[in-house]
Amino acid sequence: MNRRTLLTAALSSSVLALAACGGADGPTNDPDALQIYSSQHDSLTKAWAEGFTKKTGIKTQVRAGKDSSMGHQIVQEGEKSPADVFLTENSPAMTLVESSALLAPIDATTLALVPKNRRPSSGDWTSVAARSTVLVYNPDKISAKDLPASLMDLSKPEYKDRWGAGATGADFQAIIAGMLADQGEAKTKSWLEGMKTNARIYENNIATMKAVNAGEVPMGVIFHYYWYRDQAETKEGTANTKLHYFKQEDPGAFVSLSAAGVLKSAKHPDEAQKFVDYILSDEGQKVLETSGSKEYAVAKGAASDPDLPSLESLQAPAVDPFSLDSEKVTQLMTDAGIL
Repeated sequence: MNRRTLLTAALSSSVLALAACGGADGPTNDPDALQIYSSQHDSLTKAWAEGFTKKTGIKTQVRAGKDSSMGHQIVQEGEKSPADVFLTENSPAMTLVESSALLAPIDATTLALVPKNRRPSSGDWTSVAARSTVLVYNPDKISAKDLPASLMDLSKPEYKDRWGAGATGADFQAIIAGMLADQGEAKTKSWLEGMKTNARIYENNIATMKAVNAGEVPMGVIFHYYWYRDQAETKEGTANTKLHYFKQEDPGAFVSLSAAGVLKSAKHPDEAQKFVDYILSDEGQKVLETSGSKEYAVAKGAASDPDLPSLESLQAPAVDPFSLDSEKVTQLMTDAGIL
């Protein structure tokens, strides 16, 4: 399918997801409830929505979708969108909505809860959680000393057929958006061309991780929390693997921010601002520490799951999330023959 067909399909799937999905108060649409469009994980969104309602008495209704399709859905709906709040897994979907001037500024008191390096310079949205890029590898297939020094090295000929990634998913495309912002278009384009030659493409992070575990490929580029979740449970998909952190502000140390934004057209603007503030409160961030989500808390002083290395220790590249361009990434990946 061409790019336009793919976009139409994505929008259609988003509409179906919205129509089929109810919220914390049941499947019937409730115009008096705070309308939350969410592409975050269902369990995490539900915990936040239910906690908020219990604390404030404000009813919520969650409509679920995927990052890119839901971002495009909001843009398509424009000022007529029923959404009050938008939650994303990765920030490029939020910058897509922001670029269409559809977001209201987040209250200054809420923004002050988050360090400046974990929110966009625009102030039109904020991070609420974070996930780190990692290299999962199978030590029976590649030794630690033979791992690439940089994520950028994976485009070199010596790594042909030696790694994989869930290239069609929003997670991996967020990593490429970080690379684009950090390394520039020429280097990103060259890297993607090398990826086309070198990498095996899997459906998503979990499929990539399982392929590495099974020895199909020695390495895979994923987000950290998939590995930590599996390790905390059955280890079915990770028993034969280890994680490598690139650090040193390498593109492979990119930290993706899950975002929350309030729609300028929100019918419940005060409640929407309160909801974002709740997520970043001690109670809301505690969910990230104790729920088993294995995502990082981002608010000042908030603790993350003790299984994780500290967010500060990851030495992520300094990328303003305001600059992440999902549309350009889609174009570059399509031009490279990956999408």
